[in-house]
Amino acid sequence: MMHGFQRRVSAWRTDESLYSELRTVLFTLLLLVGLLSSLVAHAADNGLRGTGDLAIVVERANGSLQIVDTSSNTSIGVVDGLGDLSHASAVYSRDGRYAYVFGRDGGLSKVDLLTATLVARTVQAGNSIGGAISQDGRLVAVSNYEPGGVKIFDAGTLELFAEIPAEYAPGLRSKVIGLVDAPGQRFVFSLWESGEIWLVDAHDPRAPQIQKYPDVGRNPYDALITPDGRYYIAGLFGEDGMALLDLWYPERGVQRVLADYGKGNAKLPVYKMPHLEGWAVAGTRAFVPAVGRHEVLVIDMQSWQQVGRIQVHGQPVFVMARPDGRQVWVNFAMPDNDTVQVIDVPTGEVVKTLTPGPGVLHMEFEPRGEEVWVSVRDADQLHVYATDTFERRATLPAAKPSGIFMTARAARIGL
Repeated sequence: MMHGFQRRVSAWRTDESLYSELRTVLFTLLLLVGLLSSLVAHAADNGLRGTGDLAIVVERANGSLQIVDTSSNTSIGVVDGLGDLSHASAVYSRDGRYAYVFGRDGGLSKVDLLTATLVARTVQAGNSIGGAISQDGRLVAVSNYEPGGVKIFDAGTLELFAEIPAEYAPGLRSKVIGLVDAPGQRFVFSLWESGEIWLVDAHDPRAPQIQKYPDVGRNPYDALITPDGRYYIAGLFGEDGMALLDLWYPERGVQRVLADYGKGNAKLPVYKMPHLEGWAVAGTRAFVPAVGRHEVLVIDMQSWQQVGRIQVHGQPVFVMARPDGRQVWVNFAMPDNDTVQVIDVPTGEVVKTLTPGPGVLHMEFEPRGEEVWVSVRDADQLHVYATDTFERRATLPAAKPSGIFMTARAARIGL
C-alpha cells in the first residue's frame, strides 16, 4: 500500500518537473519569436533587402545606371559617373549585389546595387566591348578593341591579374569580340581580324593557359554560348556560316555550321548586325535573327541545320525567349525599331505586335517570365509588359535607356 502511494507521488513529481520544463521551453521560444520579429522589423526599417528582384538599366545620355525593383516596378536609385555607356553591358557577382559594367571608353566599373554606389572604377583600355565573370565569381575579364586583347581582374578589388594580347602576327593585335565565361573556370572569345577563337583556362589567373583555334572564318563579329555551357558559336561577317566549338570536346577543334547563315548572294543592306547573345533556345531548337532579312530562323540544335523560317516585321536584332520557352520576343533595326513582335513557339506564328515607341533597344524577362522590360530610348522610357495579356503594366522615366540586366543573370552561364 505504502509502496503504491510512493510510486504515485514520484510519478506526480516527474510530471510536475516535465510540465515545468515545457513551460520554460515555451517561454524561451516566445522570447526568440519576439526577438526575431524585432530584428526583422529593424532590418526593414534600415532598408536591408535581398537582390533577387533587382535590375540595372543603362542610361546612355547621362553615363549612369538606374537601379530598379522588378517586384514593385519602381526605380530605387541612380549611380552616376560611369563614363561612355554607348555600348555598355554588365555581369553580376554570384550574390547579385555587385554589377560589373563594361563601358565603350574602356571603363570597368563595380557598382553596389544595395547602396547605389560606385565602389571602384578603372579605365583599363581605350575601347572595350564587353566582359564576363568566371565560374567561381572571383575573376572579371574584359574584351578590348584598342589595344586588342583581354584583361583579367580580381572581382573584389579590380586588381589586374593578367593581360592577354590578341596578337596574331608580330606587332599586330586583333579586336576581341564575343567574350563569354564557360564551365571549368574558362573564358572563350573571338578575334575579328585574324578569324580565330581562343579558349582560356583561368585556374591560375596570373598565368592563364590559352588554346588557339585559327582559320575559323572571316571576321567573327559576335558570339554566344548555349545556356548549358556546351557550345560556343561565333557569327561571321566576312562570309556566310558560323563557327562552332564544342567545349565538352575542345580537342575536336572548330567546325563550320549553318553554311547559309549570313547575307548570302543578294548582298542585302544590313542596318544593324543582330546580337547573337539574344539567341532564343526552346527545347532542342534555337530561334536566330536572320542577317539583312525580315526573318527569324529556326535551328535544330542536334543537327545544327536550319529547319524553318518565320516572317517578321523588320530586320531582327534581339530574339529572346521567355524563360519557359513558350514565347519568343523580337525587336528590330531601324527604320522598324519602334516595334516588338511575339512568336508562339509551338506554332511558329507571330501572335502579337506591339509598338512601344521609337528606339526600342533591348528587352529583358523577369526571372520567371511573367513580365518583360523594354527600353524605349527615344521616348526616354522603360515599359513593363505582362507576357500573358501583353498589357503594359508600368512606365518609368529613363535617360536614353539601352541595356537592361536582371540580377538573375548571376546564376546563368555566359551572362
